[in-house]
Amino acid sequence: MRRATAIPPAASLPLRWHPPLLAACLAALLAACGSSDPSTSFLEEELAPTGVQQQEAVTWTLGASYDATKANINFRVYSSRATRIEVWIYKTPYGAQEVTKYVMTKDSATNIWSKPVSVSTLQTTYGVTGTVYYGYRAWGPNWTYNSNWTKGSNLGFVADVDASGNRFNPNKVLLDPYALEISHDPKNGTNTDGQWFASGAYRLKDSGPYAPKGIVLAGDTQSIGTKPTRALKDEVIYEVHVRGLTKNDPSISSTFRGTYKGAGLKAPALAALGVTAVEFLPVQETDNDSIDNEPTTTDDNYWGYMTLNYFAPDRRYAYDKSAGGPTREFKEMVKAFHDNGIKVFIDVVYNHTGEGGNWIANDSSTYNLLSFRGLDNPTYYSLTSDLKFNWDNTGVGGNYNTFNPVAQDLIIHSLAYWKDTLGVDGFRFDLASVLGNTCQHGCFNYDKMNSGTALNRIMRDLSPRPAANAAGTDFIAEPWAIGGNSYQVGNFPGAWAEWNGAFRDSFRKDQNQMGVENVTPGELATRFSGSSDKYGDDGRMPYNSINFMVAHDGFTLKDLYSYNSKNNSQGWPYGPSDGGEDSNHSWDQGGVAADQRKAARNGIAFLMLSAGTPMITGGDEFLRTQYGNNNAYNLDSDKNWLNYTLTGDQTTFKTFTQRMIAFRRAHPALRPLNFYSAVDNNGNVMEQHRWFKSDGNVPDTAYFSNASNHALAYRIDGTEFGDPASAIYVAYNGWSAAVNFVLPWPGSGKSWYRVTDTCNWAEGVDQVASPGAEVGVGGENTIYGVCGRGLILLIAK
Repeated sequence: MRRATAIPPAASLPLRWHPPLLAACLAALLAACGSSDPSTSFLEEELAPTGVQQQEAVTWTLGASYDATKANINFRVYSSRATRIEVWIYKTPYGAQEVTKYVMTKDSATNIWSKPVSVSTLQTTYGVTGTVYYGYRAWGPNWTYNSNWTKGSNLGFVADVDASGNRFNPNKVLLDPYALEISHDPKNGTNTDGQWFASGAYRLKDSGPYAPKGIVLAGDTQSIGTKPTRALKDEVIYEVHVRGLTKNDPSISSTFRGTYKGAGLKAPALAALGVTAVEFLPVQETDNDSIDNEPTTTDDNYWGYMTLNYFAPDRRYAYDKSAGGPTREFKEMVKAFHDNGIKVFIDVVYNHTGEGGNWIANDSSTYNLLSFRGLDNPTYYSLTSDLKFNWDNTGVGGNYNTFNPVAQDLIIHSLAYWKDTLGVDGFRFDLASVLGNTCQHGCFNYDKMNSGTALNRIMRDLSPRPAANAAGTDFIAEPWAIGGNSYQVGNFPGAWAEWNGAFRDSFRKDQNQMGVENVTPGELATRFSGSSDKYGDDGRMPYNSINFMVAHDGFTLKDLYSYNSKNNSQGWPYGPSDGGEDSNHSWDQGGVAADQRKAARNGIAFLMLSAGTPMITGGDEFLRTQYGNNNAYNLDSDKNWLNYTLTGDQTTFKTFTQRMIAFRRAHPALRPLNFYSAVDNNGNVMEQHRWFKSDGNVPDTAYFSNASNHALAYRIDGTEFGDPASAIYVAYNGWSAAVNFVLPWPGSGKSWYRVTDTCNWAEGVDQVASPGAEVGVGGENTIYGVCGRGLILLIAK
């Protein structure tokens, strides 16, 4: 996945009692006092929230936080290799020198460096009466401490990197990995020079005035509302950029466009569309403040996949940019979505960071030192065997060291903060196979069975949502990276859901590459029914398959059927954007606009009529275009933001999408918890699920395995799912010419009624019939002609 490259030439939380632990302690007390029944079941029942799996509360003490009386600020940072760390305090975050500094003390048992600082002293002696900004300077074996060192000095310098992988440099002020907010991005409207943060030839440049600073927060009381407890199988996910969602929306006040506040104001409209979970592209702090000030779009970081800090909400997306403002505003947005019954998922990037890789090929000296690297490089990053370079399995700057327990701690603590404090309901993990790496340095090996991986620790330490409706967290993997054994679709452990790339590719190939790519009816059947080949072999369910036709990374739904190849070299505001997949399985449908819309309707129908969890990308509901750009990671432009000025065709398509979503939500037979069975489970002489050929007969193995066959239908017995329809029938004709389908038995005393036909003749506002307005088409053995590359949906009643 192509992203912006790196910069070119948390807090201490209170320890909380855990109910089972408290119950055990009270039980021991009862036993000591002579109780005849030391059972604690009544205590656990009383203390445990309904439906919540009991786990140890995730707590940590790193970062900067006020004590209970707000008399002191406690600074705590981890480094196993530093020989000296100082915390530098600033009155203003940018362009100014520090007001004071303090030497920190190391706990040799934990490798945590700490320093309590008096708030009164900061106020009366140093004049820090407002927000407290801070950063760290660190020394170590490759840059030893010298009492005569001053900012910009080389005293104590040994090497930019030593044989142990250390990269300490006291000339670089380092951002606290646990900071809850940061003051500004390294590159911004005032500073576009990345040299301040680099080592090598730039090692003596003092980054103090320019470096991002941590902000000490005093906490807030902003509510996140009530989290929805819907099962993942019942979701319709809407993937979108928080800025792009409203930046171009005239229904939102200009003050709030492109912000968390604006996104929250959009919640009722998304609820009306039928969206149940909004999945935002990265909102953790990334280097994007310089976008509006760069002379070209090259390497602009619009998408945000270069994380600088894993706790802080990105300040650029807040209209309230005061200290604490982004945090409060993010929580306000979450509450707005929760109040509309919508979950909030965020895309998180724990496979690499925004510090990036080396500036010059084969040169180990020039790396950015912004945070992690300058505090404990071998702990936070996976390195080559000689420990001089990053191990790069992402293509964008080097792997995060996900197999290191301390680096894992940061992941767990970050997720817990976003989940418990900021109110997030679920996470989509970018290039998630890196989280399954079992090798810290010199190699990469994905192994889902290894209990020490970050993948398994996330499931162990946090609370995955159960299959049925309950409290918990939804975890979704992008199950690939770059190189090695990183393509792992269907091979994630436990309760992980995955972006199902096989679903996307199977339907794209069948729609757009007939005669070029071989897609069998059996493969389509597997995708329609939840991809049991990927998720059934390890005990997972259809909902673990996140079904999608397109995502932010690639063509939009409209462009998938409007372009034969990517068109990324256009000038601003359409491009240029480098990179992007060359094999898109796309086709412009011969340039016929009506057929392009028909193909897009089929794309929506595939998602809404398949077992699994559907995901659409923001704007696909009204045929948004990126004008053929399939890698618009760098385009913060009005041609990349969602455009709500719709043509008639777009409005019609939006109605089609809205009604297809509504049909899915109204019919539990399309959202099975388990994989469908081909047997009659309730004695009504209708199998729970049955496949059909166009002639009405059941296909055999030869038919399923023959890629020359392009017609497939299925019937679901709705009575086994408590569905309002006694049966549902779907027929798809992948041929270019019309095919007659012989309709199967709809059940005793029932007839088939048409909900939708995606063919061009039916295009219009009522192409998907409203409940009760379905048109009768006949019973068993009725012949229904389906146009070339068309799909029909019928219900029995």
